[in-house]
Amino acid sequence: MNEIIELSKKFISENDIDAIGVGVIDFAKRTYKAFEFDDLEENSLSKTPKVYFDLASLSKPLTNGIGFLDKQNEISQDMKLLLNHRGGLPAWGLLPKKGWEEIIESYPIKESETLYSDYSALRFMLEFNKNLKIDLHDVASKYWHKELLFWKNLDESHKCIQNGFRNGKANIGIVHDPNAFTIDKKVSHAGLFGTITGVCETLLTIESSFELTKLMDKDLSKSDNRFVNGWDRVEDPNNTLAGLGCSDRTFGHLGFTGTSIWIDCVKKTGHVILSNATKNYWYDKTSLNKLRRNLGKLVWEIQS
Repeated sequence: MNEIIELSKKFISENDIDAIGVGVIDFAKRTYKAFEFDDLEENSLSKTPKVYFDLASLSKPLTNGIGFLDKQNEISQDMKLLLNHRGGLPAWGLLPKKGWEEIIESYPIKESETLYSDYSALRFMLEFNKNLKIDLHDVASKYWHKELLFWKNLDESHKCIQNGFRNGKANIGIVHDPNAFTIDKKVSHAGLFGTITGVCETLLTIESSFELTKLMDKDLSKSDNRFVNGWDRVEDPNNTLAGLGCSDRTFGHLGFTGTSIWIDCVKKTGHVILSNATKNYWYDKTSLNKLRRNLGKLVWEIQS
């Protein structure tokens, strides 16, 4: 952990970000270690993390993915295609505040090659709510730690950091994703905020509730598709942002704001990185991806 701490400290000192949270999870023992650096001027280390990060697309597996786990026997084949970005929907587009549901529902669901799609994630949510007659967020939130929140539920007591700009002003405590901001209500493609503690605790709750690593190990072995049960997979262990040294039974997700989760079913180990890398230079993730690879390599080496 000391090497991981030093690597994270170096990253925040060399980049224009305000905070980074890192967690290393032992799924076999159901334990984790987590820390954060915040306050760039002092590079202070905190082992009692309090910063709420915009989780960006980590929201997808933490809403849609959990909804799938909770209602596995009620999820239709079309919904599975949507969950795994194979339902033939476009990748993205700016949506209006009124009528966005009709736009998303206007696309026919048809099996296709994988196309990572915010529209597909939103359609899964709409189908879930309609077909199961229950709100997806109500289902998923039962498994969330108290420090995992939808952005509209944040208040002044929650310490947030800048995730970018909106209308020329620093965007703090407000979702970065433009469609989530415009829609302004619960969605599943983006919108969750959380501390490193909140994310790690939530992942352990999912593991305890559904034997996530066992389920994913089985389902990853049966599928060649990139996305399985709403999670991304490591397709090439020799060239992955999860870090060199993981097995081909590794799954996770990336978030646009500078976040990531990776879990190795074989090693029963995972790591989480939360940052605000989109604060200024959202278009340049060279340094962030180097951190992802190097930190992941350290984590997997621990279990070698």
